Order: sequence, then C-alpha cells, then structure tokens
Amino acid sequence: MYEKTFPNKRFQKTITFLKKVAPSDTKKTILDLGVRNPFVPFMEAQGYEVTNTSGQDLDNDTTQLKNTKTDLVTAFEIFEHLLSPYTVLKDIQADTLVCSVPLKLWFAKAYRSKTDQWDMHYHEFEDWQFDWLLEKAGWHIEHREKFTHPVKKIGLRPLLRLWTPRYYLVHATRKS
Repeated sequence: MYEKTFPNKRFQKTITFLKKVAPSDTKKTILDLGVRNPFVPFMEAQGYEVTNTSGQDLDNDTTQLKNTKTDLVTAFEIFEHLLSPYTVLKDIQADTLVCSVPLKLWFAKAYRSKTDQWDMHYHEFEDWQFDWLLEKAGWHIEHREKFTHPVKKIGLRPLLRLWTPRYYLVHATRKS
C-alpha cells in the first residue's frame, strides 16, 4: 500500500484524510498555500493537480488567493505561522478547504526556530479555537481528525506525545 512510501506518520494521515474527503479521481484542482513543499509530490502521485502560492507574505498580500479560482485549497501547517489567519481564510476563493494545524500542547512551548527568524508559530491552537476561527471566517466543518505524532526520543515529553494529539486535520466547506 502507498502509506509505506511516506517519510512519516503525518504524511500518511494527511494523504489518507485528503483522499477520504476529496478523492483524487474527481480531478479537483488544488491551490496549496505556501511554497512547493515535500508533501506536494505525494499529492501529485495520488493524481491531484497542485499549484502553490508564490511565497508572498499572506499576512500582507492575499491577492493570489482572491484571484485564483480552484476546486480545493489545502493548507497543511500554514495557519499557525500567520499573524492573521482570519483574513486568509476569508479571501480563499474555493468552496472546499482541507487544512491542518499543530495543536497546542500543555507540556511544550510554542515552536520557535533558533536559526530561522521566520520559522516560528505565532498561534498554536486548541481544536475549539481553530473551529471557531473557521466558522467565523465563513466555513462549515464537515470532518475533523486529531492524531498523535510520537518522536523517537527518550524522556517525559516524548512519552506524553504517544497519547496526546499533536495535529488537527479539518475538511470544511464554504457556508451558503
């Protein structure tokens, strides 16, 4: 099965969720928020036609979102990096959204890279917060799924990651 070719559990869960809510045989076009990333080839290998945004700061420039008509928008681990995900969610010109965010963990601080000033999480959501954000921006949640993402390390935090959901996947449609 194709899951054995994925580099990690997160990719496996994400592609399985995507295929469940938006089967690739429906020939949907996807606008994936963010620059081309390691997950895009996995979507393309499953038959999806994927275009990425061009690397602009989506907090300041949503022009591409406003001007791109597409069947589906994906945003995997993007919203936590934005100061204003609400504006991005409002400006999406598609009726379907499949996205994921890392969940806030009570036993770990928000992620911040020590080497890259742009690679940090401005938000780490609880599931109810992300649901509220989506609903306020005009989306209706159709499906959702949380999953753990254990790390191969020794310690209390790695042990807690075995049972504590880290990622939250959501399939939403535009409210009528």
